[in-house]
Parts: sequence; C-alpha cells; structure tokens
Amino acid sequence: MENGLFDLDGKRALVTGAGRGIGLAVARALARQGADVALVARTQGQLQAAKEQIETETGRTVWVFPADLAEVKHVGRLFEEVVRATGGVDILVNCAGTTVREPSEDASLESFQRVMDVNLTEVLLLCQAFCRQRKQAGRPGRIINIGSLACHAARPTIAAYACSKMGVLALTRTLAVEWAKYGIHVNAIGPGYIATDLTAPLQADAQFSQWVLSKTPLNRWGRPEDLVGTAILLASRAGDFITGQIFYVDGGWTALV
Repeated sequence: MENGLFDLDGKRALVTGAGRGIGLAVARALARQGADVALVARTQGQLQAAKEQIETETGRTVWVFPADLAEVKHVGRLFEEVVRATGGVDILVNCAGTTVREPSEDASLESFQRVMDVNLTEVLLLCQAFCRQRKQAGRPGRIINIGSLACHAARPTIAAYACSKMGVLALTRTLAVEWAKYGIHVNAIGPGYIATDLTAPLQADAQFSQWVLSKTPLNRWGRPEDLVGTAILLASRAGDFITGQIFYVDGGWTALV
C-alpha cells in the first residue's frame, strides 16, 4: 500500500458536535492521523475535556468554539472565527445533531424547526462558508456530513429528524456534483444505532434495544469508534475518487430484508 495514503499531516479539520459521542470520536481519529482540529459544541466543559484528551493523546493543536448551532444566524460568524484562529480549514465534519421523538400529529412547528435548523440548515451554511474559503484559497477540501439510517428509511415519531437527515443526503449529493469543479469532495456517513448519550433513552428501553439487535446482523449496538475508519478514508488521499456517496456504518442493517 502506498505510504501516507491515510495521513492528514498539515491538515486542519473543523468538527461540529465534537464534545462527545460520534463527533469526539471522529475528531480524535483525525488528530491521530496528523490533523489539527477545531471543535464546536454547545458545552464549554465538554469541549475543554475533549481538547485536553486529544492534545494529550496526539500532541496536535486543538481549538475550541462553544456555540449553539440552532442559532443559525450566527453560523457564518462562527466559521470566520474558526478561520481566523486556525488559518483555514481543509476538512469539515458536520456532526452536530438533535432530535425530538413525538407522534407526528402532535409535532409542533417550533420543535420541527429546531431539528431542521440544527441538522440541516446549519449544515448548508457551514458548507457554503467552507466552499467560499476553499475557492478563495484556490485549494481543494473535504466535507463529511453525518447522516443516519433515516437517510434510508424512517420509523414512527421521528418526522423532523427523518426529514432533516434525508435532506442531508440530498444536500450531500447536490454539493458533490456542483462543487467537484472546485476540488471539494462531499460525502456522508450513515450511522446505524450507535450507543451515545443521545440514544441513551433508547438503549435503556429493553424492548426497543431488542428490536435494534434483531434488525442488526452483527447483533450489537454500534460504538462511535466504529465510524472513524470511514471518516479517515473520506478525509484522506485514500478517498480521492469518492464524492457524492453515503456510507452506511450500520452493522448490516440496510442489507437485511
């Protein structure tokens, strides 16, 4: 295998939702491959802990930016702050996400809009800011959007989440086609059911957890670390001919009839 195919030395990555769970796992993995990382999350304490962990493990430079990405009007300013601090971003990982579980007939416009803002609108805005920066610098870039099994199919009580994640997939494919001329690769990862704080209520529901296992050929919940290999592939030279794709890391869920 060619040496350095997965190396990210000299690259700078921006990872949202990086305080815990999948975002933190991906940020750690990119840093282990040589990237300096900028972390965005709502909670200062989580960000500081993540910063210390990554710096201790890897020796890479880590910046932290506390922000609530539901405040979409501030997203452009946030990206400008990141660029000023880092000197530029080569890799953008959109991992921040939220959900609400409620019968669709009872869903409020406010809860629907918040999920859409966090899961889709801010993704578009960060992708746009990233594209403008890459064009101005005359350099290529990589965007990795974290999707979901809901990019493939839905289940009851997650209308807003499913709409937002299916939108992420459509956005990923559209931007990949449109921005290939700028050397910007845009791909998505669709996690299966991953054991994180966000899914803790589902894990604690014995009936639901058994349903998850019954639908997952590998017969376990995923771990955030299960996604890092795919993220490294898409961020590195190993993914040079991949764009507009979604990779389901789901323990075989989408392969099962």
